[in-house]
Amino acid sequence: MHATFGWLDAIILGLVQGLTEFLPISSSAHLRILGPLLPGGADPGAAFTAITQLGTELAVLIYFRKDVMRMLLAWFASLPWIGSRKSGEALNPDAKLAWLVILGTIPICVLGLLLRDWIETSFRTLAVTATMLIVFGLLLGWAEKRGTQTRQIGHLGWKDGILLGLAQAMALVPGVSRSGGTITAALLLGMTREAAARFSFLLAIPAVLMSGFYMLLFKREPMTSEQWGMTLAATVIAFLVGYAVIVWFMRLISSKGFGFFVIYRVLLGVAILLGLYFGFIQ
Repeated sequence: MHATFGWLDAIILGLVQGLTEFLPISSSAHLRILGPLLPGGADPGAAFTAITQLGTELAVLIYFRKDVMRMLLAWFASLPWIGSRKSGEALNPDAKLAWLVILGTIPICVLGLLLRDWIETSFRTLAVTATMLIVFGLLLGWAEKRGTQTRQIGHLGWKDGILLGLAQAMALVPGVSRSGGTITAALLLGMTREAAARFSFLLAIPAVLMSGFYMLLFKREPMTSEQWGMTLAATVIAFLVGYAVIVWFMRLISSKGFGFFVIYRVLLGVAILLGLYFGFIQ
């Protein structure tokens, strides 16, 4: 976090994090884009982004608390040395979903560690961010038109879990969007819009929590008490706004498509590239 980063910057970025985390428009891209435009004029950094995502992820845990609780209980029951499941017995649907989330989390954990230095440097350039906004925006629109939208979460298999996990891992690059990448892949696998969004939220829980706590425990550059205070304030704001966005988004996709988000991504990406080309954006 840059020395000139201030409270106003943190509040604005907390609002943006909450507004964009669950929409397929890339919250990390918006934080990266807005950073240089704020009074502090600095990229908030990967650590700030990861920690504020803990706030939005708490919103997911509360909104999907019944699903998460069922999955946890069923998962423990499926363990042969703990639960009552007999050898060869089919997995409970909630237990299977929990295992799919675990399986789908492996790619982002492995790639996140292997590409850690690039994630915090090369991947965060505005040119890369803008390009990813455009490319994956168009992919989302194509996936929605091409997908059959007939499959539910219960229809997912182990291969689907790996593919969706790889799609989520692409969000390590700002501009891709964690939810956008997962939803795009889910639509291509034939899932309905509601099922795709729901699974993307559930799949993100362990990845976001591990990323945030990793930054909390192993962040290379220590923050001052004031910087920690600003990060905490942004995290609380992100939680409150994020919960409201989840409620709105789940209602929206039940009747509307992703067309608006596709157009928004492309226009924003093009605007950034033009700004960089003509020198309006440094």
